[in-house]
Amino acid sequence: MSKATYKDAGVDLDIYRQSMARLPRLMQRTFTPRVMELEGGFAGLFQVDFNQGLFARTYKQPVLVSGTDGVGTKLQVAKRTGIHNTIGIDLVAMCVNDIICCGAEPLFFLDYVAMSQDDPERLEQIVQGISDGCVHADCSLLGGETAIMPDLYRKGDYDLAGFCVGIVEKDDLIDGSQMEPGDVVIGVASSGLHSNGFSLVRKIVFDIAGLTVRSRVEEFGKSVGQILLTPTRIYSQPIRRILKHYTVKNVVHGIAHVTGGGIQENLERIIPGGVHAELARDSWDIPPVFKWIQQLGDVENEEMDRVFNLGIGLVLVVSNYYADNIQRILKREGLESWKLGEIKSGGSGASWS
Repeated sequence: MSKATYKDAGVDLDIYRQSMARLPRLMQRTFTPRVMELEGGFAGLFQVDFNQGLFARTYKQPVLVSGTDGVGTKLQVAKRTGIHNTIGIDLVAMCVNDIICCGAEPLFFLDYVAMSQDDPERLEQIVQGISDGCVHADCSLLGGETAIMPDLYRKGDYDLAGFCVGIVEKDDLIDGSQMEPGDVVIGVASSGLHSNGFSLVRKIVFDIAGLTVRSRVEEFGKSVGQILLTPTRIYSQPIRRILKHYTVKNVVHGIAHVTGGGIQENLERIIPGGVHAELARDSWDIPPVFKWIQQLGDVENEEMDRVFNLGIGLVLVVSNYYADNIQRILKREGLESWKLGEIKSGGSGASWS
């Protein structure tokens, strides 16, 4: 009787080491001087207070802000296309875009990759996307974990999770409490579907319409795979530009990341009691990709509202006096934005007009 080995059970430690050897360069390209190297350590180190050069930071009452997320069934589209170097951008975006809603500066990111079997090339592609996302977000990829679990995942399948930590001064924390009547609701453009609603998207595109990831959609001049894998936009840099521009007054009173639940539900999460948001449905241009999905699946408008971002990836609630200038800053950052409505006294939540 032969002796049992880990390799026979589906985990090849030699290939695993090859996988791990590909990752340090992808992490180190995201490092700032605030990252403290710990050779061979079991954790990552990051300095909060730092007094050198462009990266100097000192805090009076620092508040740590954390967020975790995944990318859902968009992974199945990556699997169908064989393209795995953008899904990591989505992972970073889903976490970073959440913590900036509190006004936080993203500091560092950790990833968790679970795979059916060792695949050094695929893992490198995945982490390349995570590294790219961290560069876009101005945060450090401080560490992570790769788990090989052949009995939990079918061959070729994998799953991702991410965890981001940021920081904000207590006096600068954005929690919606400063909202007041007259505040303007600004919608900031998404890059497309982002990473929500993909169970419905896949059902419509692949099952109902019978398309494949290679099917060409002439109105977009792209394949289905290219359309669906457009990475989630990361809003960290433009939001940091806005917040740094107004260092004396807190003019941004609320930020909502539009994910599952759509514009209305996610905005309602940050609106305090005593005020409500009135939104104009015709105030922005819904991108063609959403109209394409709706037509393919004959989806009701109400369902589209509940599932997708409809072209608005982030919502800002800002002081009326500064709204125009904030839109100018967003434009300089290459982002289109629209005034969706305003905050009114009384009532609660958000409604469409």
